[in-house]
Amino acid sequence: MGGEQVQEAVEHGLTVLGTVVDQDWKGVKAGRLEWDCRETAEHVASDLIAYAGQLAGRPTARYVPFEIDMAECENNADVLEVIRTTGALLTAAVHTTPRSVRAFHPYPFRAADREGFAAMGVAEVLLHTHDIAEGLGLPASAAVPPAGLGLCESVLARLFPHVRPGDDPWTTLLWATGRGELPGRAPVTEWRWSNPLHIDAENVVLQGVHPAAAADLAEGGTGGFAWIAGGPVEGTRVGAGMVFQAYEAGVHRPEWGMFVLVRKEDGFAVGALGYHGAPDEEGRVEIGYDLVEGARGRGHMTDAVRALAGWARERSREPGDVQSLFAVVDKVNAPSQNVLSRAGFDKVSDDWGDGEHGAQFAYELRLRA
Repeated sequence: MGGEQVQEAVEHGLTVLGTVVDQDWKGVKAGRLEWDCRETAEHVASDLIAYAGQLAGRPTARYVPFEIDMAECENNADVLEVIRTTGALLTAAVHTTPRSVRAFHPYPFRAADREGFAAMGVAEVLLHTHDIAEGLGLPASAAVPPAGLGLCESVLARLFPHVRPGDDPWTTLLWATGRGELPGRAPVTEWRWSNPLHIDAENVVLQGVHPAAAADLAEGGTGGFAWIAGGPVEGTRVGAGMVFQAYEAGVHRPEWGMFVLVRKEDGFAVGALGYHGAPDEEGRVEIGYDLVEGARGRGHMTDAVRALAGWARERSREPGDVQSLFAVVDKVNAPSQNVLSRAGFDKVSDDWGDGEHGAQFAYELRLRA
């Protein structure tokens, strides 16, 4: 998801809305929205420049207060020209922003990266094009994005990782944003974007892996990360496959998913760390991890596990949520045992299950006394 997809979405929107540019957009309600069609089009332009501004200025605590003055837009064609221009600004901002950059966005973890802002920009254009087209009486098929572009699949996998994908990505996206119905699923009345969680550690950043990246990793790709030589390792690919399977089943909870460890000093990915699922009824959740061989022995995984435990500890304040982290390690894997010990885990079993080399050690970290 990048600048090309933003541009494709904008061109699609301009093409659709260009067919009704001579109609009166003021006072005509846009689909199920409270805004009229003119207000909705202005909102699209405002969002596009806001997202571009966030990536350019990179504020971490609030939105940069851009406001577009549409007073000089005499007609609908003028408004579309503003959408074209702000779309180009977001496209350029996405192209020129490093992958590691995060800027403020409220949902759900108060930050988003360039992919997130690109995906939100694409979604705003596609969805509000649909709203305006519906309000102005165009047939439902008129606003359907070209399937070959894959825009809807990309938006769903990046911004709706908790939503089980349906047979028709466009219909699923409309349902997920309260704009339509899907057989067997309850109507959606409230929704939010869900940008991946990033957790900052001392020497690495734990970057949440959304389903699109997980699918690529599982199939032999990089997941969009720049890896050191030898990575990603097989354990990372297996874990990514589990993430994507959970997504397809509609049971993926992104905050209890998988993270790639990105080294701060050079931006290279060195390993992965993640949960085996959401906390169980007792509030216990199992973790697993691995490092590329060339990154071992430098404290990266200890740093990452401590950071993950710190984030989980914050969540443990909520009733019914995580209470402890659990890990199982082969008895011959002394480095992994040392990681857990340094991160504050206690050994709770000398004879847990059967691993590759027989019985394993089990470790647990209680998050609250």
